[in-house]
Amino acid sequence: MANPSLTAMSAQHPDAAPAFTRRLLSLDVLRGVTIAFMIMVNDPGGPGAWTQMQHAAWNGCTATDLVFPAFLFVVGASIVFSVEARLARGDTRRQLAWHTVRRAAVLFGLGLLTNGFPYFRLAHFRVYGVLQRIAVCYLIVGLLYLLDRRLWTKVALLAAVLVGYWVLVRWVPVPGAGVPGRDIPFLDRNQNIVAWVDRQLLPGHLYEDRPLYDARDPEGLLSNLPAVGTTLIGLLAGLWLRRQKSASAKTMGLAAGAAACLAAGYLWSAWFPLNKQMWTSSYVLVAAGWSLALLALAFWAVEQRGWCREGWGKASIWPWLVFGSNAIVAYMTSELLPGALGLIRFTDGRVRSNPEIWVHIHVFMRIHDPGWRAFAFSATYTLVCFIPVWMLYRRRIFVKV
Repeated sequence: MANPSLTAMSAQHPDAAPAFTRRLLSLDVLRGVTIAFMIMVNDPGGPGAWTQMQHAAWNGCTATDLVFPAFLFVVGASIVFSVEARLARGDTRRQLAWHTVRRAAVLFGLGLLTNGFPYFRLAHFRVYGVLQRIAVCYLIVGLLYLLDRRLWTKVALLAAVLVGYWVLVRWVPVPGAGVPGRDIPFLDRNQNIVAWVDRQLLPGHLYEDRPLYDARDPEGLLSNLPAVGTTLIGLLAGLWLRRQKSASAKTMGLAAGAAACLAAGYLWSAWFPLNKQMWTSSYVLVAAGWSLALLALAFWAVEQRGWCREGWGKASIWPWLVFGSNAIVAYMTSELLPGALGLIRFTDGRVRSNPEIWVHIHVFMRIHDPGWRAFAFSATYTLVCFIPVWMLYRRRIFVKV
């Protein structure tokens, strides 16, 4: 995790941007915004939530679908600043490689913890998950950057990943079903090569494993390939921000990258639809485009305009900086808290209840509009998860995985 006590630029010369060897405050802010909204959309407060607070049912893309790839994008950009800072301090590539492996293993283990807590029923224990995907993408992209820090190799790999995944999903026959677009519908919800592989590897241990549906998992094995592409685009953004250019030029470069990704992604979606659950290549580009746009805005506000220094600007970025400084702590709190509250059981009238259910019934159900009710619940839950990271921030404690 980044240290928010580091200043992003010289206050006297905000437009003079050196080649950074550390993370930027704007990157911490974007990480904080992302983790806060990730908590909100993971706890939407019921089926009445607004459309943009829910994932698209299959093809399509809502604001909620953009949250997870934004976090992977930040992971990719952070790799550049973390590696360069540690190399500048004298660490060897071998040391950094072992650090990357250990950190990925810890993230994967935390993901398994959140999947099983508090009962750990192994018969249908889910292996895939959000933190597991972050761990895989961080491991692959981190080691690749240590092996080869050239720009063109990352661009070539990104193109190969996106095109290769499209070829895999579009042209490789699904065993027992046929070729997509000829024998079965392209991107069929049940009959696709991504879901088929997961069913062979981990039957009974997937996110969707209901009797009436073929099993599938939105964080499955093959869809890690385009997710690596998302992380690579973040890494490319990090490389751009380390170049010897003015802050205004960097902002314009991020904005241009956003426009290019959005245009390419929406155009490609006519043939390869946007789909978060399969992490389609068009979805990678569109999600990265919005992430680049948000980073451009944060970079302009924090590094170029200096909002972090004083007044209302400093106050406006403070909560995101707090969230971003201990993002994994915030996420783990949001994932483990419902399970912990579920262990506290009591009778409410004649009905068995727990603290979360009691609050929902006696507080939020008083809000008649289902959309506002769900939003109030998710926003309140996010504020609850803010408390531990705020306490850590006050004590200048930054938990590193």
